[in-house]
Amino acid sequence: MRYSIDGVSLAYEEAGSGPAVLLVHGYPLNRNMWSPQRAALAGAGFRVITPDLRGFGESEAPAEGYSMARFADDLIALLDRLGIRRAAVGGMSMGGYVLLNLLERHPERLVAAMFLVTRAGADDDAGRSKRTIMAEQALAGQRGVVEETFADLLFAEQTLEENPQLVDRVTSWMRQTDPQGLAGGMLAMRDRPDYTERLPGFRIPALVIGAEKDRAVPVEQSRVLAAGIPGARRCLITGAGHMVNLERPDAFNECLLEFLQGLRL
Repeated sequence: MRYSIDGVSLAYEEAGSGPAVLLVHGYPLNRNMWSPQRAALAGAGFRVITPDLRGFGESEAPAEGYSMARFADDLIALLDRLGIRRAAVGGMSMGGYVLLNLLERHPERLVAAMFLVTRAGADDDAGRSKRTIMAEQALAGQRGVVEETFADLLFAEQTLEENPQLVDRVTSWMRQTDPQGLAGGMLAMRDRPDYTERLPGFRIPALVIGAEKDRAVPVEQSRVLAAGIPGARRCLITGAGHMVNLERPDAFNECLLEFLQGLRL
C-alpha cells in the first residue's frame, strides 16, 4: 500500500483490526523487520501499521529533506490517511528517535510510546563526525562501508554463529536501501537533539525494551529512558542483540502484548 506527501510516494503495510499500533523501523532497515510482531499483534486484536520511512524499503528516496521531524510528519500524514486519531507508537533504534520527535511535536496523537532498543541522548562530536563521513561514503558509491558497519553491530555474537540465515536476510534489506536513504537517514540521526533532560515531561504510558547483548545501543540506555519517563515499564531481554525482535521474537512479543493489553485500549 502507498500514500504520497509533498510528491514523495511512501509505502506501508497494515494487518488486523482493533486499537492502532504503529511500528517504526530502525536504520538501515525497512518494515520487513516487523514480520513476527505484525502477525502476533494482529492475531491478538490490534490494527498494526508498519511503514517504510522515506528513503527506505519501498518508499521513494528524495535527494534531500531528511530529518526526524520530516519522518514524524510523514507518519502523522499516514495516520490521517488511515483515519487514526491516536495510536500506540513503537520505534526501534532510529525509529525511537522519530518517536521522541512525535512526543515532542504531536503528543496528542499518541496513546502510548514503546522505546525499542533505542536511546534518548544525542551523538557526541566523534559520533557526529563518523556519521558525516559514512553519509558521504554512501553517496560516493561506497555503501559497503555503511552495510559492514551496521551488520557487525546488529546481532549478538551467538546469533552470528548460530543463525546465519537471519543475518543474511537482514543484510539483504540493508543492501536494498537507496544510497540517498542511507545518507539522509545517517544525517538525520547525526542532527537529532538530546532528549535526556526532557524525558520527565513525557506524561504518557511508556514501555522500554532493552537487549542484554546489544552492541549498537548499550543496555544502559534503556535504563536511562525508563528512569526518565514517569511510570515507564522496562523489559530486558537476555541473550539477544540489537535485532532483538527477530533474535528473540517470542520474548519480545510477550513484552509488547503484556504492555499493550494492559492499556485497555
